[in-house]
Amino acid sequence: MSISVLILTLNEENILPACLASVAWSDDVVVLDSFSTDRTVEIAKAAGARVYQRTYDNEHTQHTYGLKEIPFKYPWVYIPDADEITPPDLRDEMLAAVADPDCPEAGFRVRFKVIFMGQWLKHSSLYPTWVMRLVRPEKAHFEREINSVCVVDGPVGRLQAHFTHYSFNKGLNAWYEKHNRYSWHEARESLMSLERGSFRMSDLFSREAPRRRRAMKELSFRLPCRPTLRFLYMYFVRRGFMDGWAGYVYCRLLVAYEYMIVIKIAEIRRRRRGLPV
Repeated sequence: MSISVLILTLNEENILPACLASVAWSDDVVVLDSFSTDRTVEIAKAAGARVYQRTYDNEHTQHTYGLKEIPFKYPWVYIPDADEITPPDLRDEMLAAVADPDCPEAGFRVRFKVIFMGQWLKHSSLYPTWVMRLVRPEKAHFEREINSVCVVDGPVGRLQAHFTHYSFNKGLNAWYEKHNRYSWHEARESLMSLERGSFRMSDLFSREAPRRRRAMKELSFRLPCRPTLRFLYMYFVRRGFMDGWAGYVYCRLLVAYEYMIVIKIAEIRRRRRGLPV
């Protein structure tokens, strides 16, 4: 049994060829494009992918459309981002995992390696982070508009191989533009969390990594000096300093993102009170 592949795209002409080449082992690659204005669609079709197009509104609905509305050749779908590379060992492990027709899992989580300035950020990227990448579409759904999370109804397995994440392939301008958009949603999410009141502190000690990360995020909403604390945590507690100069720069970028969230929270609060920004 093989595996279908779903890739979401928007102006990915510089990074899509490498992603497509790394999943060329599948004879059912689907590209869901958000009406790119560059050569993304041309590149996808030339690689033999089936191309669908839908206007982008948010990650949640785009991923949901891809999994629920597009027919796939196989019962399992692998969902890499366009800036991710799938190495042969992960390919082989995925194919072996789904070879059993009685496989009880509804999805599999995979770890990834963040590459920045030509090196793997083993410490400052919160490694290991497990994300859902291989799913049965009928048992999967997505949560959150930004940085959407795939959740499955059923048992979840883990694969030991990694994929490689080149999140800076479009350059720092693209990174800042993306996180400028994301920070607005994060600011609104922070405010909603604060307005809900307390959260489950016990989740900070959960055995489930996604639940622990969510609890840590909820806790961070309630702490003062978020940008500074984020740097101290990533650079010293998580030992980002061991990633050298690249680790330092990456941790400073995370601080910039946190600061964008904080000042946008302040903006929302002022607007609610009818005050000028």
